Amino acid sequence: MRIMVTNDDGIAAPGIKALADALASLGEVTVVAPDRERSAAGHSLTLHAPLRVFELREHWFAVDGTPTDCVNMGIHSLLPFRPDLVVSGINHGGNMGDDITYSGTVAAAMEANLMGIPALAVSLATFAPSSHFDDAARSVLPVITAFIRNGLPEGTFLNINVPNLPLAQIKPPRITRQGKRSFVGAIVDKVDPRGRKYYWIGSEEPSFHDEEGTDFNAVGAGHISVTPLHLDLTNYRAMETLQGWNLA
Repeated sequence: MRIMVTNDDGIAAPGIKALADALASLGEVTVVAPDRERSAAGHSLTLHAPLRVFELREHWFAVDGTPTDCVNMGIHSLLPFRPDLVVSGINHGGNMGDDITYSGTVAAAMEANLMGIPALAVSLATFAPSSHFDDAARSVLPVITAFIRNGLPEGTFLNINVPNLPLAQIKPPRITRQGKRSFVGAIVDKVDPRGRKYYWIGSEEPSFHDEEGTDFNAVGAGHISVTPLHLDLTNYRAMETLQGWNLA
């Protein structure tokens, strides 16, 4: 197996090292990640500026761009081979519910999936300082092994969220659906020492509707959440409604 690892927390983040170390048991690992934190970059590409790459050591490349840039650079330029698998993470903070639309971690897996490469995203569900990245990495290895062995339908990739617990306390994986976030208290406005107002988006840890079968519910109960995703955003039920409109 030739595995490419990326993230959106930056190449120096503890989660990416834990993930790369764990995946080394499955094959040859190459890391291509942003040179600094790019959280909430979403599925964005750098189109109006050149990108620069820094080889920090063998098989470790830092890119001054987004996670999506990193996947493109790795596949089309930096790697002398087409990877068999792309794994994004381990993100410091959960990527559940509506938050996946903002997530650079999920977007990196999405980009690889668009290129026809099996991909998955892994996140540790806490924004507090944590020492459980190694536990999370070891806990998802069986899921990744099953993913490699069985494959998924075309256009499908996995979003995995791991509870912030020691390995012995992490419960078995559950197959889940994307949950729903509660959008409250998203913006804080304050005044700086010079009397000018400033605004801070996303200042509070997100909360979610605790519904059975969702990613948030599984992680809240101590289980690994495994959610199959795809990029087709078409609302097929709404298509039936629109067919009845007079659009001419």
